[in-house]
Amino acid sequence: MDESSKPLRPSRSPSTQLIHHPYTPPEGFASPATPVAKGSTIFFPSMEAVRQRDWAFKTTYTYGLHGTPTSFVLEERLAALEGAKHCILAPSGLAALNMVNLALLKPGGRVLLPDNVYGPNKYFAEHFLQSYGIEHAVYDPLDAQDLAQKLTPNTQLVWLEAAGSVTLEFPDLQGLIRVCNQAKVPCALDNTWGAGLAFSPFDLRDQDGCALQLDISVHALTKYPSGGGDVLMGSVCTQNPELHKTLKRCHMQLGFGVGMNDVEAILRALPSIELRYTAQDRSAQQLARFLAQHPAVAQVRHPALPCSPGHVYWQRLCGHKPHSQAAGLVSFFPHASWSDAQVDAFCEALQWFKIGYSWGGPVSLVMAYDLRGDRDLAVSMESAPSKRLLRLCIGLENPDDLQADLAQALETIHRQANAS
Repeated sequence: MDESSKPLRPSRSPSTQLIHHPYTPPEGFASPATPVAKGSTIFFPSMEAVRQRDWAFKTTYTYGLHGTPTSFVLEERLAALEGAKHCILAPSGLAALNMVNLALLKPGGRVLLPDNVYGPNKYFAEHFLQSYGIEHAVYDPLDAQDLAQKLTPNTQLVWLEAAGSVTLEFPDLQGLIRVCNQAKVPCALDNTWGAGLAFSPFDLRDQDGCALQLDISVHALTKYPSGGGDVLMGSVCTQNPELHKTLKRCHMQLGFGVGMNDVEAILRALPSIELRYTAQDRSAQQLARFLAQHPAVAQVRHPALPCSPGHVYWQRLCGHKPHSQAAGLVSFFPHASWSDAQVDAFCEALQWFKIGYSWGGPVSLVMAYDLRGDRDLAVSMESAPSKRLLRLCIGLENPDDLQADLAQALETIHRQANAS
């Protein structure tokens, strides 16, 4: 006998009647929106069902931290977006990254990071993993042989990132994964930039057409899947069921949960992700070409520009589509004559661009970075004309308005720099 068929003893207490009211709505309701199912406690129909519960593969419900129908739907849609079989949600993109680190790395092990990795991932390796006896080293993401030379017998994980954080070099992703596959070392990709749209992370092949195996794709859903700049969430996608169980077990022990209203917000935005990504990408490419011609700009970093580091690797992976996509990010180095104060003044002179972190939302953002101390390898800075860099995150405004805004701010600061 299941829970719904048990006869209820009559009660004259209003609270008991309200809590245990027998009515359930009829089945068959359908609409574009996924219903929001919330719950910490999940009711089981029997003790046998408790013993048979499945915490890993979505065949039953166990506890709110492990998912409700609402989060299960989002996980399945994200897995489809990235071409994976399994997906786990985390409270933020950074939480998703660190969940992978904690699930796969053990004392005495070693993790390798690209030199342009997302800063907090590197900080976690330097200040937390090291305290647990886990080594780390950085490699040149544009040189697969550099990665091969830095692999050691105790290497337990290699992080990949395409494109690189802030400086936007596009790595030799196929070459790097091939090195990991040959060494039988798990590799994990921060795929927030590609978003499952610029390329398919689990369907990569080398130049000879041989299949490459990416083990994990991590996605900061805060960015393009959310699209509103108002939700924090991350995901971890895999193909291998045993690897998924390892990650899911770590997820359980860390107590990671997500709010179902936040899940609902991403489910609402997800159908438009391709439209938004394409629009922001087109605007970014227009602005990158504009900046590349401006006398105040020393160098532009955008994977679709032939002058940008790693362009050949982007072209090989993403350039075969009718509209080759490169996300909505543009970084540039101003001329060395700009002082630190003038870099700051440029950010503050912009009208449509707001100063802020993150990207993928409707509002365009600008942020200034000082690369001193952020890069370990000299090769990473050889092609950089200065240590100060400006990153633009392109929103959904009219690109001509954004270009005019950049032009007025550049002209103002460039005149000041030349005068000084």
